[in-house]
Amino acid sequence: MLTPTRWHAAYAWLPGRGGPDADVLIEVADGRFTAVDAGVPAPPDATRLSGLVLPGLANAHSHAFHRALRGRTHAGGGTFWTWRERMYDVATRLDPDSYLALARATYAEMALAGITCVGEFHYLHHAPGGRPYADPNAMGAALVEAAAQAGVRLTLLDACYLTATVDGAPLAGPQLRFGDGDAAGWAARVDAFRPAGGHALIGAAIHSVRAVPADQLADVAGFAVAREMPLHTHLSEQPAENDACLAYHGTTPAGLLARAGALGPRTTAVHATHLTGPDLTALRDTGTGVCLCPTTERDLADGIGPARALADAGIRLSLGSDSHAVIDPFEEARAVELDERLRTRRRGHFSAGQLLRAAGPAGHEALGWTDAGRIAVGARADLVAVRLDSVRTAGVEPVGALFAATAADVDLVLVDGTVVIRDGRHVRVDVPAELARSVANSYGEGAA
Repeated sequence: MLTPTRWHAAYAWLPGRGGPDADVLIEVADGRFTAVDAGVPAPPDATRLSGLVLPGLANAHSHAFHRALRGRTHAGGGTFWTWRERMYDVATRLDPDSYLALARATYAEMALAGITCVGEFHYLHHAPGGRPYADPNAMGAALVEAAAQAGVRLTLLDACYLTATVDGAPLAGPQLRFGDGDAAGWAARVDAFRPAGGHALIGAAIHSVRAVPADQLADVAGFAVAREMPLHTHLSEQPAENDACLAYHGTTPAGLLARAGALGPRTTAVHATHLTGPDLTALRDTGTGVCLCPTTERDLADGIGPARALADAGIRLSLGSDSHAVIDPFEEARAVELDERLRTRRRGHFSAGQLLRAAGPAGHEALGWTDAGRIAVGARADLVAVRLDSVRTAGVEPVGALFAATAADVDLVLVDGTVVIRDGRHVRVDVPAELARSVANSYGEGAA
């Protein structure tokens, strides 16, 4: 079936609006929006979209292989650190083929939720024991191919991961798969990777101040700046990370990154849950963005990030699903507001439009796709049609859909002008079957 080139939305959320416009005619050619006009009756040759149409949503922080952990880490309570041991168990089993299968299913689940672009924070680089594959970027190539097969765009944020602790303890066990020896070895590997197809960009990542020695942070940051790459980093996710950094370096993780020149307009700090006042000032003054991952932060009992304080400082907020305890950008977006309500016992911290910006345009910007995330002439033709007649959304005003809809209400998704989700189903991937099979294989429970 050919993808239509003219769409008529009952309601569509256009850039700079406080809410959706009615009767929006949208035209697409060569993967771009060529016309967008509100208040236009539906012409007979246009495909009618009866719900609410949003721009493509962006998942700015993903660890694809963590999807295998969903629902398997809750017995006995535990902590972030015991969860991490279960994560290492999965990391020991994956190879390029099994990782491709798991990532394809995970990215296809994202597409079902309205996500058209994902930032993959990638650190599972090598074979067990740290031995490089014949192609040193085989695992990254698997992720790029997985995104292509799932029909979404990808920014592969290749993470430098060299040490196990802030004081420089060497990698051991499963962590050996993450390391490249030093920042120069990491840079040489990343520089050699040229993914095929126009759906993928390469970015850089500092895994954390635990994982990159202080004297090599500037090398990673300089590599990204020289190539005009996005640079992402985990920041102050756990109080223990802050305490260790203060004890060893005499400053917070944000302070250490600032010293190294690793903060800036192309940098996105992920989590930023436990910031000090000077940390927030450093992020603001350097133009650094922050990616919040509310469903993971609550699943791991990390805490509630300072979303309103960040926004008040003019810091760009984006959203990610991180460990994929949930893949639902509507849930991530409204959690930013709802968590603030829990913290302050007041309502009304973020408007629906502000939450949509975090879920869409800001995430695309953080991932280097500055021509996406808005329904506007010249932008990439990404659309997400959300049903307004489900049990969750029936009777809901269109402007309130972000507070009522879930991923299950996504009916159609267009990525670069191509239909990927139709009638709530992926057009290429049997997502539940592939998830079940690939997760089981990640634990050695099924035939590969």
